[in-house]
Amino acid sequence: MISDKFKETDIHVGDTLRVHSQVKEGEKIRVQVYEGILIRIRGRGENKTFTVRKIGAGGIGVERTWPLDSRSLSKIEVKKKTTGVRRSKLYYLRDLTGRQAVRV
Repeated sequence: MISDKFKETDIHVGDTLRVHSQVKEGEKIRVQVYEGILIRIRGRGENKTFTVRKIGAGGIGVERTWPLDSRSLSKIEVKKKTTGVRRSKLYYLRDLTGRQAVRV
């Protein structure tokens, strides 16, 4: 499965997403935004998860995985839609560096 739906938003593998997740620090709750490429959707039903990869400081790749039905997710924005992705898992992006690592 290379696409899914979160609330009203359709997400596809290869899209550039902005994931808004709620983080609790002591008594405070704030929204943290994580932006990157959707490289994987796996699971079924309540166990469905998705993984987003971004290039962090120093050119180091960082991946983060969330359950699709998580209460901590407040919003997912699709920043850039992809065209022509024919794979369900984009693991080959892990081996790329520079501009190729963020282009699909």
